[in-house]
Amino acid sequence: MDANHHSTDAQSCRSTWGAPGVNGQLAVLLALLFVASATAFATGSKDGGACTRTARAAFTACQHDVQDNYWLAHANCENLPDVQARTACKREADSTLKEGTATCGEQREARLEVCRALGEAPYDPKIDPTLFVNPADIGRSVNPNPYFPLVQGSVRVYRGGSESITVTVTSETRTILGVRCAVVRDVVKENGTLIEDTKDYFAQDIYGNVWYFGEISLNYEGGELVDIDGSWTAGRDDAKAGLIMKAHPAVGDVYRQEFSLGNAEDLAEVLSLRGSARVPAASASCSGNCLVTKESTPLEPGAIEHKYYARGVGPILIVKPATGARVELVEFR
Repeated sequence: MDANHHSTDAQSCRSTWGAPGVNGQLAVLLALLFVASATAFATGSKDGGACTRTARAAFTACQHDVQDNYWLAHANCENLPDVQARTACKREADSTLKEGTATCGEQREARLEVCRALGEAPYDPKIDPTLFVNPADIGRSVNPNPYFPLVQGSVRVYRGGSESITVTVTSETRTILGVRCAVVRDVVKENGTLIEDTKDYFAQDIYGNVWYFGEISLNYEGGELVDIDGSWTAGRDDAKAGLIMKAHPAVGDVYRQEFSLGNAEDLAEVLSLRGSARVPAASASCSGNCLVTKESTPLEPGAIEHKYYARGVGPILIVKPATGARVELVEFR
């Protein structure tokens, strides 16, 4: 879980449905459904604005992905010499296919809900490098964003269940789209074992807004690097920067925090400027003056987090309203 942004850490539909198997009737049904949906997309692609058309196209892409994984899994099933194992393999794939198809539909509906919140205009933020500050000046000659201070050397440590998260604003920088970004390292451990090591790229503009330009996320299992899922960089593969924190947030604000279709699509909505939260970190709790946001992603419909931001500190608490699970700031320096 990333305490800075998408602690949902959503992955695209292509990474979730790679189980084996198929049966004849299901294959025919799949083909008919896919042809029908593709035809509907083609004939209806002119309806709605850019946002709606994008949601429809992403839905079709998701279905293609599900099918690709399905048929590759089917091939692996057919290669099993044991009949019972082959049958079980196909049954598992049938179930996975149904789940994947349903999830594609849920993602489409979630994206259309985003369109209703943000409007139909294409998402295309204009990035002017001359309007961004040097990360080294933040906290010195440049006032930091009060809810997301990018002061070099600051460290926040979180605990949530068996996980510990250490977030460090390093002195390292990376230039993306001509903007010099601060590199923030986010290290996640579970029961003391490394599971994620991420570098996030943030930049503050001259108005005080903090922008998110991408991340490289190294995911580990058993001490070994397994993938870099969720990684993206603004300006590559049509990914675009998002706002991680406004200079002057207002209740009701809704904004994209990142934009890499099928990979990173987090959004935030400001719920309150008068939240209260108590956390173990000394002097970090807030009483009636916390910024509270609702953060979500169409890639994981229904996965919602409420984040509490304290002035001068940053995020201090993450709550999953569905379960009540908490990730709390335990140390700030």
